[in-house]
Amino acid sequence: MNVGIISDTHDNAEATERAIEIFREEGVEIVVHCGDFVAPLIVPYFEEFELHGVLGNNDGDVANLRAAFDSLGGESQLHGRFADLEFDGLSFAVLHGESKAEVEAIAAGETYDFVCYGHHHRREHAEEGRTTVLNPGAHFLAKSEEDRTVAILDTRSASVRFRSVLE
Repeated sequence: MNVGIISDTHDNAEATERAIEIFREEGVEIVVHCGDFVAPLIVPYFEEFELHGVLGNNDGDVANLRAAFDSLGGESQLHGRFADLEFDGLSFAVLHGESKAEVEAIAAGETYDFVCYGHHHRREHAEEGRTTVLNPGAHFLAKSEEDRTVAILDTRSASVRFRSVLE
């Protein structure tokens, strides 16, 4: 199964629409959002997917974000500040990741197969022991055009690829 990973959409509807196109092209079934939706208006864009999200430091309207997730139905869920997920036998820690030290500590514990985070607006794909650390990039104030990406994770091979939303 393909899992789409996205973060820091910051109300950028155009980039979110492009990410959705990429997820369709890649046959994504589940999307993980690492926080900073900002407003609830971004959530309905993901209606065709099972969406799992965490809150970021710019997600102030929590009640309406929860309501937007509830309207998606199915297995979609807003998990709060941290999500402990499993897809096809792979374990995921998902957080916004304001503290890089916290991200590194979770990865160093080697409890999860993947630690997914956002906040820093810079994509990352690194190995920490048995754990893969993954930041999919950002869609508002990205550090560079190379960081305007989403990640596609194939659960069968546990491989990760980045796709630019600018293409």
